[in-house]
Amino acid sequence: MADSLQNFLSRAEGLLARVEALLPGAVAAPDWSASVAFRYRRRGGAAGRCVLEPVRHVAGIRLADLREVEPQKLRLLQNTEQFVAGRPANNVLLTGARGTGKSSLIKAVLNEFSARGLRLIEVDKADLVELPDLIELVAERPERFVIFCDDLSFDEGEPGYKALKSILDGSVAAATDNLLIYATSNRRHLLPEQMRDNLGYKHTEDGEVHPGEAVEEKISLSERFGLWLSFYPFSQGEYLAITAQWLRSFGMDEALISAARQPALVWALERGSRSGRVAYQFARDLAGRGALEAPPMPIADVRPPEGLDHV
Repeated sequence: MADSLQNFLSRAEGLLARVEALLPGAVAAPDWSASVAFRYRRRGGAAGRCVLEPVRHVAGIRLADLREVEPQKLRLLQNTEQFVAGRPANNVLLTGARGTGKSSLIKAVLNEFSARGLRLIEVDKADLVELPDLIELVAERPERFVIFCDDLSFDEGEPGYKALKSILDGSVAAATDNLLIYATSNRRHLLPEQMRDNLGYKHTEDGEVHPGEAVEEKISLSERFGLWLSFYPFSQGEYLAITAQWLRSFGMDEALISAARQPALVWALERGSRSGRVAYQFARDLAGRGALEAPPMPIADVRPPEGLDHV
């Protein structure tokens, strides 16, 4: 009888050991001196463990590289300055047109303040449910941490939505004062808004309109960010100024930059966008070729998308 019991206990312990190996464990602290930026990643699929990895090659973009976004740059710079100095600062949501420098601005701010102890942790929206564990991991660290969520938006029912909402404002466990969340999105309210949401509206006898609960839920997350920075599509003049800035960064002289104006416009027309990203891609292409080449087709044959034919 005793042998049978001992055999059963041994098998049970072996089974528990195998099960524990499959369960996600606590996030291990990385080598904090290895980098100023870290990436929070899940290994082994949806049920795998999350690890915090140092980014070996951090983007070297600087604030001076970003043009035509001065108001947004100044406000993010001031907020981050307050944060690094240990003063109150806000979580930030950067929204607006694609390719206008939202993510680049956050990376540039990291490079501006990394020498003063600012660190960045990039977290994918699928892993936002792990935010409480991540907050606990950095709570006692002397550095100041920005949780970076890039291109953030949610579909109905995604678990990361509720987790982020609670951390921003609403959880019984407050985020520590050495951590902020900076998120970028092309969608201002982060959740899709549909016509059927308006069915929750109620009209009272005095004519007042009360938003339905569905609408309130969809805007509640973005409202929990203390600072909103909006980015807008660039005019033709702004696009050309950004293009010139990137061409200078690649070492091109002013004569070549001036000659590149028309090819830069054709490049933008072909892509249907005058964004900072498109300007950077054109500058890389031109710098790689080393000299101006004729446009692939006469400008008269290029039909500009609506709204891109003039400033």
